[in-house]
Amino acid sequence: MWSDFLLRFVIGGLAVSVFSLIGDLFKPKSFAGLFSAAPSIALGTLWLAIAKHGASYAAIEGQSMMAGAVALYVYSQIVSWLLIRYKFSSPFVSVSALLLWFISAFTIWLAILK
Repeated sequence: MWSDFLLRFVIGGLAVSVFSLIGDLFKPKSFAGLFSAAPSIALGTLWLAIAKHGASYAAIEGQSMMAGAVALYVYSQIVSWLLIRYKFSSPFVSVSALLLWFISAFTIWLAILK
């Protein structure tokens, strides 16, 4: 169990460093955070999934990650639209729209992955 955490830590740390360097090459510099966080965690998770459960299991994990990313995009667009258009408070909109994220993620999962 602890070896999984250590391995995930090392893989994630290396991937964060590489993606951070890549993000530093682009303008604006705010892309560095975008390029360093999610891809590194996904790569570490997929690598461990391949090592422990095989490629077919990791393929399902990867598809699930893509479905979650699309659902996050839907959530982000709706939250942005509500905040800009109606000037609601951001904590209220962020928490309220989580239900939409769950609905869109579950719908994508049912329609495509299942």
